Amino acid sequence: MLTPADLLQRARANGTPVIDGDQAVFVWEGKTAPMLIGDFNGWGWTGGSVHLTEAAPGLWTHTLTFPRDAYVEYIYTTDHTDPKARVSDPLGKRRSSNGVGQFNHTFTMPEAKISTLWRGRRGVRQGVVTHHAVENPLMAGHKRDVWLYAPPTDEPAALIVVYDGRDYLRRAHLPQIVDSLLARGKIRPVALALIDNARQARTIEYNAGESALMFVSRLALPLAQGHLRLIDIEQQPGAYGVLGASMGGLMALHTGLRLPSIFGQVISQSGAFQFMPLDTVEPLPHTLIKALAPQISDRLRIWQDVGTMEWLLDSNRATHTLLKDHGYDVIYREFHAGHNYPAWRNILPEALVALYGVGG
Repeated sequence: MLTPADLLQRARANGTPVIDGDQAVFVWEGKTAPMLIGDFNGWGWTGGSVHLTEAAPGLWTHTLTFPRDAYVEYIYTTDHTDPKARVSDPLGKRRSSNGVGQFNHTFTMPEAKISTLWRGRRGVRQGVVTHHAVENPLMAGHKRDVWLYAPPTDEPAALIVVYDGRDYLRRAHLPQIVDSLLARGKIRPVALALIDNARQARTIEYNAGESALMFVSRLALPLAQGHLRLIDIEQQPGAYGVLGASMGGLMALHTGLRLPSIFGQVISQSGAFQFMPLDTVEPLPHTLIKALAPQISDRLRIWQDVGTMEWLLDSNRATHTLLKDHGYDVIYREFHAGHNYPAWRNILPEALVALYGVGG
């Protein structure tokens, strides 16, 4: 067991938490210590805040056990209900944007395999991303930002429509991942239509409604078909794909269920099938799947992934079971992380290869 002096020395040298086998030891210096929240306790909402223990005068610690391949995000706070009460870890050396103007501290356990395909490499041919402001009478806001990615090939490509497109562009670096997979010969050519969300109205827009489908089918698809060299969807029904995370993951599944002749490939990442952690209402996909069960399409292939530290784990497992019971072709993965873009980015290459792999 590490002594307080050893912990402090290692924390100062290498950052916190101090990793020892399958344990992560959080270390704080000061007269008092704030509370600890993160993926491991539902950010204080479902597991309560962690109080550190004074291991030596002015030295506070807390030890947690994780799977050896886990990726974890955390922060300190004096009140988990107040975003302004967040406290940075002075000894934390790694951090990631949380997407709402703040950051979380991060760490990986010893056997975590973190993909670097999103970083891009010298010599890898890059596709072209163009920005388009689309007049949008169908949803909240007068215009909607759409980014189109054309892969570095003259071959017709399958289109993937991406919900929360701004985040997949800037936080998941999806075009760079596609570039890297194409350069390695891992996937067939795919193009992207990355659609920004409705900001404050995002939850309403992505709650398995029709307005997002109308925008995609009436505005985004014609835009992509006019600017990209795409596979003819009339000749290859179901060749296009749809991708999203959280509420976007719910909307991606809804899109595939509603329009399988167009979007036959679905990637649903941490689908928000249970809206709130303590929600007791039947997950929304159950209602959708039951209603659409007689219309099952043999074109529809679904990728589903979710983190084991998410409140959405149980509802994703239930949705996966229901999809399988109704005859859908589903690939399901769980990863040892929480609800965040670095975790989704890390598993995206596997999802893309599963649905668009060469020879697949």
